[in-house]
Order: sequence, then structure tokens, then C-alpha cells
Amino acid sequence: MVPKLIRLSRSAPKDRPQAWDMYWAGIRGAGTGGEVLWDSGTDDEFYGYKDVLLRHLDPELPVVDVGCGHGRFTRALAGVFPEVIGVDVSGQAIAHAGAQAAAHGSAGTVRYMARDMTAPGAGRGLAGGMDANVFIRGVLHVLDRADQEALVENLRLMAGSRGTIFLAETNFQGNPVEYVSHLGATTQGIPAPLERAIRGLPMPGHFGPEERSRALPPEKWELLEDGEVAIETHPMTGVGGKSRVPGYFAVLRPRD
Repeated sequence: MVPKLIRLSRSAPKDRPQAWDMYWAGIRGAGTGGEVLWDSGTDDEFYGYKDVLLRHLDPELPVVDVGCGHGRFTRALAGVFPEVIGVDVSGQAIAHAGAQAAAHGSAGTVRYMARDMTAPGAGRGLAGGMDANVFIRGVLHVLDRADQEALVENLRLMAGSRGTIFLAETNFQGNPVEYVSHLGATTQGIPAPLERAIRGLPMPGHFGPEERSRALPPEKWELLEDGEVAIETHPMTGVGGKSRVPGYFAVLRPRD
């Protein structure tokens, strides 16, 4: 399996925005039908976060969904908070998100925009000059350290003095072969959604308490709550638990 993984991953574009745009351009329709690896097809994972979000996020502030992709979590957030802004580095992803929003509707106000949240100052004015809460699911673990630091600076800009950051990230501790095997890859074949991600996207890492403490150091960020969580992916094998990846969540606020 290792030679095939190496061969597939070599084809991924080195430019991160280009890689994500090409990935989403290859997804049919609005990203339904199990094509997106990290979309389980349900809101079950979000429901697991809901109580934590309600406990810590100021309901009077808008919520920015960073790395929204095709918008499943953005729409779920709009069922709880009155205003949600979905942001993604890929314009193709934003097009899918808009199509999904038109097809499914939402309870609150939702808008989408393409923006690289690692660009200097990208978080300034994003919520119309207001402080904002931020929801991030599965973004930090696919960024290198420099891009993580740049993103965190923009999180501070968005949060201001009232906003709160909620993050949930993959924290699988095995090597890449163990990771793709967990998701259903075998020597006989690799499920299509997984192969598409390997072929087109940066190789993911993991993000847990140690990585959080480095990227969002305690002298700059107050940790309100954290713990283990299961990241739900598209069920590709029919084997119980294979679609659930060990993950980590944390809730933080910037210190003055």
C-alpha cells in the first residue's frame, strides 16, 4: 500500500489554495452522495458539540465558520445562532455551499465568502466590524506551523474582546498508512472519497492538546474547556467505528 500512497500523494498540488480549489471543482453537484471524505451525511457530530457551543459562545455575536467547505456545519450552526458566515479558501467550495444553502435553506442568516484566513489581516472586518465567535472543524491539522500561526492571528482579530473560539480537529496518533487503513484502505483498494483526498490534498497531520498549546499559547489564550471527540467521516466500509476518527476539541478566548 505504501508505494501507492506515495504515488497518489505526489500528484497533489503544492499550492494550498489551488489544491483545495481543484478538489472542490471535482466534486459533483453540491457535494452530496458521499463524495466528500469528511462529510458523514448527518449532523450527528454537530449535535455532540451543541451543548458546548451554547455554554460558551455569546449568542448575540455572529459565528464565523472557518474552512466551511460545502457548508454542512455552517447550516447546522445557523439552526442555533442568528447569523453565521461561512468562509473558505476555495471559491469552488463556496459555490457548493451556496448551492446547498439554496437547496436546504436555514433557520438563521447565512452568507458565504471565499477568503484565505492565513492572509495577513484576513479576519479584520469580516463580521462587519463586530466581534465574532469562531467555529473551526478540521482546518488546523492540515496546515503547517507557519499557516497555523497566521490563522491564529486572524482568530484574535475576529474574536476581539467578546468572541470565543471553538475548534475540533483530527488527532489520530498513527502513521499515514495506519490512518488511511483506519478509514478503509486495504492492499486491495482505496475507497473513492479517500483516494480523491489523498490524490488532491495536503497530507494531514494531527492536532491535540500539545499542538493547541503551541499554536494558541496559554499566556495569550484562555482555555475554557477541552476534551476528546470523535470526528465523523463518510462511512466507506460498513465496519462499525471505521468512519469515526479520534479527535480533540477546545474552547478558547483571547486574553487581554
